[in-house]
Amino acid sequence: MLHRKIYQLCCDGREVNIFLRDQQRWIDRARIIDIEGDLVTIRYETDEEDEVSAWEEMVRLESVGSVTQKLASVVRGQLEPLVSEDCPEAEQIPPHSQDSNPD
Repeated sequence: MLHRKIYQLCCDGREVNIFLRDQQRWIDRARIIDIEGDLVTIRYETDEEDEVSAWEEMVRLESVGSVTQKLASVVRGQLEPLVSEDCPEAEQIPPHSQDSNPD
């Protein structure tokens, strides 16, 4: 099951976070580049002080303990969120009619 999910993430090309059980560490913002047999090739970058390094690692499928991916993010700040009145009229959901209760 995990093998199929990792293969699907590889095909999607999305960034993921991977936990390696045998090394007890997370690899953040990685891309799964290839899967061949039980070897998973991942590519990621590290930012240490004044140097950015690009890495490519091959890890065994059995050492992958967890894979997470970001679904969405919202910028925090002084921005006002959009409300329904800001949507184009064609995309607005009509208000519910207020039916009176027969009670």
